[in-house]
Amino acid sequence: MELLLDTHAFIWFINGDDSLPCKVKNEIKDVRNKCFLSIASLWEIAIKTSLGKLELKSDFNKLADFLSANEIDILPITFEHLQKLLNLKYHHRDPFDRIIISQGITDKLTVLTKDENFKKYRVKIMWE
Repeated sequence: MELLLDTHAFIWFINGDDSLPCKVKNEIKDVRNKCFLSIASLWEIAIKTSLGKLELKSDFNKLADFLSANEIDILPITFEHLQKLLNLKYHHRDPFDRIIISQGITDKLTVLTKDENFKKYRVKIMWE
């Protein structure tokens, strides 16, 4: 299965937070699954960390090593993702979530998210 981690799922995974359900954690760790993290999530994390609104257990500069060690690939934003974004209904206004939704739809990825707003779109999601 190909999985796209929503920002909060990734943060909970790297922080070892119990808010991340065991099923989701196991899907991320399962080597048979291909896991991705949007570059938009890293952008969001960098912004929130610099504003003091987010604390990571690990230094931001070590995230690349963590991604590599856990075989999570960074998903770039492509022109096709932006084309999908243009036609995405405004059920939800968070720009980071909207690009993740667009990436999930365009690339036919299952998004690991707790966010109920994702259900308003035609994107595959998994949580519990």
